[in-house]
Amino acid sequence: MKSKRQACILEIIRTRRIETQDELIGALEKSGFQVTQATVSRDIKELRLVKTLDNNGVYHYTVATSEKVHISSRFNSIFQDAVRSVEPACNLVVVKCIAGMAQAACAAMDSLHWETLIGTLAGEDTFVCITKSEADAVALAEELKKLQRPE
Repeated sequence: MKSKRQACILEIIRTRRIETQDELIGALEKSGFQVTQATVSRDIKELRLVKTLDNNGVYHYTVATSEKVHISSRFNSIFQDAVRSVEPACNLVVVKCIAGMAQAACAAMDSLHWETLIGTLAGEDTFVCITKSEADAVALAEELKKLQRPE
């Protein structure tokens, strides 16, 4: 029963935008599964589902991956709250943050395992991303700039 329910969950989030656990519970009930919020919460954790931001600024459930397009909501939230500017410089990306937030934003960045990122280094209000090439730094900076909170 559990494996069928979890397969159904994956199919539901693959075919439509599910923004809340309540929406997921409703979709499961329409598919014949009677579930509690606690059961759905455990399934979400076991399936490694995360909420990601789409191009319209709406969070919805997706399967966690290491691809750049599936940035976790936690990273997105930390990044938007902390980062003030993003600039490429040779094979580096310099990320300026509000005072005291660079290490948190840098740690969140490290957790994503970007393919072209060799490493990071954080200070008090700035962190640096070291990439494999200048082109990688430019591409990474462009992706990070898209995540910044609009001023």
